[in-house]
Amino acid sequence: MKASICKATLTAALACLTLGGASLAQAGTCSDASLKGKYGQTISGQLLPGPGVVLPQNGVAMTDFDGNGTFTQTDFVVIDGSPTSSGFESETGTYHVNSDCTGTAIIHYSDGSEIDLALVVVKQGREFRTVVTFLSMGGHPVPTNIGSNGVRVDGADGHR
Repeated sequence: MKASICKATLTAALACLTLGGASLAQAGTCSDASLKGKYGQTISGQLLPGPGVVLPQNGVAMTDFDGNGTFTQTDFVVIDGSPTSSGFESETGTYHVNSDCTGTAIIHYSDGSEIDLALVVVKQGREFRTVVTFLSMGGHPVPTNIGSNGVRVDGADGHR
């Protein structure tokens, strides 16, 4: 009798561990929905427009992800010590997050410029990191070394 109770207990314990492990694995799975709400970003790096030319870039952005693959963004950027505009500029974009929490995004500017990004989602979607993989300004590619860090704004996920 003790042996059958032990086997039943062991079977139940293994089932719980198996189901618990599946839940943990699913909890780590990402999708476009992993980025939803407003995120504040810092942007830093360099534009490399020609041989021996390095222009430092810094900026801030507020990005609002819809959880379905599109976003809107406002940003303010300074290149080589000079603001690129008189105030915050607005952009739109698309993004895709893979199940392994890596992904891509494209920012579309009203003048036709475009920035392609590689991204990773971290801290269960509360933060993300990006690096520029391609920048086109005025229809011309510009080499870069630029990245950003985004953090969900308090309350954007229903928590304060």
